[in-house]
Amino acid sequence: MSVYNPVTSSILDELKSLLGEKNVTVDPDKLYTYSHDEVTESRYHHMPEVVVFPETTEQVAAVVKLANRELIPVTPRGAGTGLACGAVPNFGGIVLSTEKMNKILEVNAASMYMIAEAGARTEDVQQTAKKHGLLYAGDPCSGDSCFIGGNVATNAGGNKAVKYGTTRHQVYSVEVVTPKGDITNLGARLNKSSTGYSLDQLIIGSEGTLGIITKVTLKLVPLPQHFADFLAVFPNTDTAIAFIGIMAKAGITPTTVEFMDTVAIKCSEAFINEKLPHDDGNYLIIQIEADDEEKLEDIAVQLDELCTDNGATTLLMLNDSAKIWKARKSFAEAVRHETLIHSNEDIVVPIDKMPEAMHRMAGVCEKYGAAARTVSHAGDGNIHLSILQGNVPEEQWINTLHKIQHEIFDFIYPLGGKLSGEHGIGYKKKDLMQTYTDPVELDMMRSIKKALDPNWILNPDKLFDRE
Repeated sequence: MSVYNPVTSSILDELKSLLGEKNVTVDPDKLYTYSHDEVTESRYHHMPEVVVFPETTEQVAAVVKLANRELIPVTPRGAGTGLACGAVPNFGGIVLSTEKMNKILEVNAASMYMIAEAGARTEDVQQTAKKHGLLYAGDPCSGDSCFIGGNVATNAGGNKAVKYGTTRHQVYSVEVVTPKGDITNLGARLNKSSTGYSLDQLIIGSEGTLGIITKVTLKLVPLPQHFADFLAVFPNTDTAIAFIGIMAKAGITPTTVEFMDTVAIKCSEAFINEKLPHDDGNYLIIQIEADDEEKLEDIAVQLDELCTDNGATTLLMLNDSAKIWKARKSFAEAVRHETLIHSNEDIVVPIDKMPEAMHRMAGVCEKYGAAARTVSHAGDGNIHLSILQGNVPEEQWINTLHKIQHEIFDFIYPLGGKLSGEHGIGYKKKDLMQTYTDPVELDMMRSIKKALDPNWILNPDKLFDRE
């Protein structure tokens, strides 16, 4: 029996009074849009009872207070681009969309920061910073559609994390509505602070379970004036991944190091319907930034020498890298195009353990008749393994997938790895989270959730079960 109450007609009337009738919908066709994220399997889809579109932080707080009073679950949602079912309303209730809170409120070029509402599109944040000669370094592959609030809520990684870190490293502070409906600002525009717990860092990456992010103050950095993209092609995974450490020891700090194996290259190539260079090899897509053009040329020469000495078959300096980046960023769509029956894994391991992890994961998939497609944010050890149906009969897919996942994580965790590097746990990985997380660590997380959200209102059934 559910611990939650239904959304009644009187509650709908109150929501309309709080937000305005235009910002509340129960239209079944519209509700379906908010029943899922980018995970295509229908078993992960759950219909909300109502979707609301607040336009202010005060309206968000009012909805959360109402939900607490009536014991109705609230599922926060950004753009719905997630891959872990983090915005799926498992218990129905209220989906709270931030899509109308989409303004960039301030850009201070002199002090290099930006204030944006949670529903601002990440690409708009990037382009606005660029117009001011600055860089917002968060760069998830879904940047053209995802929202900045969702990036913060999941601590999104992306393509520039090697040099600049993940989303949490790009944030000064967050405005948050707590699970009880209070409004607070966590963090500050400071370079350091030892003033109590780092509650801003607790909220960042908590997947909407500990608070609803409504506004963020973002760090900006000078826009690089000189940069270049390189394509290094290697005969196998081992030599490609080993090259990351070789670059580091040589003193080269790339902005980006992306890996695509041969099968993934072919997969993306078929989807974008374009021929890619040296598509029979394994790619490292390397981006380098430098203070001046001469320094960039020196690094290019050094990179070429290192590639020659360490097994690369080709190094191309890409004058037009758009096609290569299109192939890399389209990978998730390419897999969906190949088959809707698949599972996207977001595994992270120490960089030196990546070749072993990739080989063993491919072996497990082959053992069960599934197909494997692998790309990675190789510079930070984040492996995106897509497990495709392959030769597995459809009626056996779910059971087979569970076996594959458990065999994989049985060796990933002893390697020092984790379930997720950037996509989060959501609902999809919740059972695996409970299986592989240290029970003491899991108990600490539950204790924090209970303390901040005693009614278990905010995004329930994500990360772990209620006890």
